[in-house]
Amino acid sequence: MNDATQEDKELLQISELSRPQRRVLGVLLEKAFTTPDQYPLTLKAVTTGCNQKSNRDPISNYSETQVYETLESLRELGLVAVIHSDSGRTERYRHYMRHRFNFTEPQLAILTELWLRGRQTMGELRGRASRMVPIETLEQLRAEFKGLLDQKYVQSNGSIERRGIEVDHNWYKESEGKALGFDSSADSEPEDTRPAPTPAPVPTVNNTSSELGALQEAVERLQSDNQQLSQHVASMADVVEQLQQQLADLKQELGS
Repeated sequence: MNDATQEDKELLQISELSRPQRRVLGVLLEKAFTTPDQYPLTLKAVTTGCNQKSNRDPISNYSETQVYETLESLRELGLVAVIHSDSGRTERYRHYMRHRFNFTEPQLAILTELWLRGRQTMGELRGRASRMVPIETLEQLRAEFKGLLDQKYVQSNGSIERRGIEVDHNWYKESEGKALGFDSSADSEPEDTRPAPTPAPVPTVNNTSSELGALQEAVERLQSDNQQLSQHVASMADVVEQLQQQLADLKQELGS
């Protein structure tokens, strides 16, 4: 009994995943949120989800063998389970994130998008995550994000109260060089470490700064809403893609 308890504790302490593991787990989470009627997923559906062109960065080209090996590694970590269909002919896979962590639904959506897309602004993150779980405002996003930040599951390049900051997950392997912050490799912009300039004297009229802040907030909301619409369209494309794949699988099973 004590050994099982210790094993559960070790599973709960998982905080690093390889790039294929993050992609596969992100796909299982995303499809569970957006297409529950098609979930759990077959190996073919997981592979298709990993390699789809929308809402993925970078675009991948994993083989079914690579995805299967990744699913098996996640099963060993207790993060994925295999489900057998009633016919017993097709294995399907589901994530066990809710079994292993005490994340809220918005936090699971946040991690899903960061695993699938990586570094992005808070506005982009809200637009993408809210297609899975309602996140009405940036304030709500910040509150959920802070819970993950306090546990070191995510990271940011500045205070999350500031406009324009970028965020990312913090599940990188040490060999990837991103565990302690954003790197400055070719696929990401280096953080500007120059000291902030001394602000110019502010005019006695204080309305200007408040009006500018309100305008910036409005622009940010519009950008987020536009991103959310784009993600909704992409989600519908994913549904069509999954239905086409199911039809092809059914034809194959029927021998046509």
